[in-house]
Amino acid sequence: MSSVPVWKTCIKMIYLEKRFELLTNQHSFGNIVYKFSFGGFPLALKSKSVEKRHKQSEVRRLRNKAAKSSARTCAKKFVAAVHAKDEALAKAKLQELCKELDTARGKGILTRNAVSRKKSRMMKLYNVSFAAAK
Repeated sequence: MSSVPVWKTCIKMIYLEKRFELLTNQHSFGNIVYKFSFGGFPLALKSKSVEKRHKQSEVRRLRNKAAKSSARTCAKKFVAAVHAKDEALAKAKLQELCKELDTARGKGILTRNAVSRKKSRMMKLYNVSFAAAK
């Protein structure tokens, strides 16, 4: 007996039937209706509130993902500025990074300890890199 989930088997069957078409409509298997949305993950629809909750959580997930991504991008730009030995640019990028992290913390995307840890490490990198220059 294979350990492949039923929904993966169903997706494979539909994929073979439709031949590369997007799965955006409803399909039924027995007495369960699957609706493929937001990347193709099947959601067994039992009520409208379940479907609405799924859509809301997906929107929130994408919003949180964007906020985390922008914070990571700021961190990469800051590290690049430090490696380039550009103190003025590094200071500006550090302030921008702190603002992004604090914003993510305020929205509840990142935890307080995670934000504090990241800010501490970046400030330590800044201080170690440019303390000898002064």
